[in-house]
Amino acid sequence: MQHFDIIIIGGGAAGFFTAINAAEFNPNLKIAIFERGKEVLTKVKISGGGRCNVTHAEFIPKELSLNYPRGEKELLGPFHGFMTGDTMEWFEKKGIELKIEDDGRIFPVSDDSQSIINCFLQETERLKIQVFKSHAVQNFQKEEKCWMVKTSKGYFSADKIMLATGSNPKMWNILKKLGHEIIEPVPSLFTFNIQDARIKDLPGIATEAEVKINSKNVNLESKGPLLITHWGMSGPGILKLSAWGARDLEKLNYQFEILVNWLPGFNSEDILSSLKDLKSKLAKQQVMKNAQFDLPKRLWKNLVIASGIAEGTTWADLNKNQLQNLSVQLTAATFKVNGKSTFKEEFVTAGGVNLKEVNFKTFESKLHKNLFLAGEVLNIDAITGGFNFQNAWTGGFLAAQAMSED
Repeated sequence: MQHFDIIIIGGGAAGFFTAINAAEFNPNLKIAIFERGKEVLTKVKISGGGRCNVTHAEFIPKELSLNYPRGEKELLGPFHGFMTGDTMEWFEKKGIELKIEDDGRIFPVSDDSQSIINCFLQETERLKIQVFKSHAVQNFQKEEKCWMVKTSKGYFSADKIMLATGSNPKMWNILKKLGHEIIEPVPSLFTFNIQDARIKDLPGIATEAEVKINSKNVNLESKGPLLITHWGMSGPGILKLSAWGARDLEKLNYQFEILVNWLPGFNSEDILSSLKDLKSKLAKQQVMKNAQFDLPKRLWKNLVIASGIAEGTTWADLNKNQLQNLSVQLTAATFKVNGKSTFKEEFVTAGGVNLKEVNFKTFESKLHKNLFLAGEVLNIDAITGGFNFQNAWTGGFLAAQAMSED
């Protein structure tokens, strides 16, 4: 039976980052990564539309932690130990040039996630870290001074083990047997399914908006780019709501209403006043023909129709009721959400190991010595924009530091 100083279960971002850093801290360690699939780093491959959104340009720990619906409080300390600037420096020292985009997301200059994968694979080879693919871990348990790990290919042992298995129910079940509490997982980062004449035939249109959940049980709102899709609404404004409302929206069985303000910062009274001005200024012009308030033309047209204004109607012809309806459509349009869709292939869950059972200085289990946990196996998740990866890098780095000590 092969014995290792460290066995890492899970060949994803957190697993590789932990292994590489542990080997750099202590080159004498014998380290192995076990991956159940035929390929490693598959989520890294598809992340950020295949470009790999490495992290986000937020350089104050407190501000960074605010992007985690679950984990905000717990990650504050770890972010003081390793955060965005450290991540950027780490990759750049390895020869990966990074760039910050206008929205704060950070990508490799290559715009190709393969450059991150190649970096990890080269480092594991250089540091003589063994990577076992197609080794599904079936069980692990403490026996005297070491951990026994049973995979689909045999038995291995290690002084220390790390679980970086993401949202894997089998691993959570093993942790349950070891006494850990698992917070039941529910989807996070999903888009809203909406069938509505106002957005039908508008896929691809994006605009800034304020969105509010219209439910007496859920008090959530967000502001940001809203993207109209074939099946409804997506974009950062919607995804933020899905992350912060992951548990509440699951309880509503993804059937609820949202209020969309297409003119952020203004309310219906402000806009009603503006519409009255337009009625006198543009009296002879047709309402539908010229979009106002910098709205996309086709969206403006659909909102005008939804206000009960017929094609060919001039501004002068608008009655009080139509003006009122249009001000509401522009600032408080109600849409019925009927279900959800996964955001691209980047499936994120809210749920996992109860954070009270983890020492966040080292990411070691408080229940079992020499058992470490990082990434989405924990009940930590973030909004979109590189924050979930930052959680993986931070946890991996601090765990590596602790695991590399004798």
